[in-house]
Amino acid sequence: MSTTVTEQSFEQEVLQSDKPVIVDFWAEWCGPCHAVSPVLDKIVDERNGDLKLVKVNIDEEQGLAMRFGVQSIPMMILFKDGEPAAAAVGAHPKSSLERALGLGEG
Repeated sequence: MSTTVTEQSFEQEVLQSDKPVIVDFWAEWCGPCHAVSPVLDKIVDERNGDLKLVKVNIDEEQGLAMRFGVQSIPMMILFKDGEPAAAAVGAHPKSSLERALGLGEG
């Protein structure tokens, strides 16, 4: 299950999180964003609470999109200890996304 974050909640939900967080930058009009969403849910579900997923709607949170250099969506950034650790751009199969984000298999 994902949480929608805004500029106001980003620091608490992502930067101060005690576990790694995947930030999914997306938009309502983006077809590939909708395609990748259930894949991200599955990746997080399989990790039994060791990983968190949050979503940033770039149309509503343009400041966050600019802050992290989002130029193409879907873009997923894995944050560890409040710092960006890995990123993936585009809709990919689950195994490819896990590799890009440095999560390994399963």
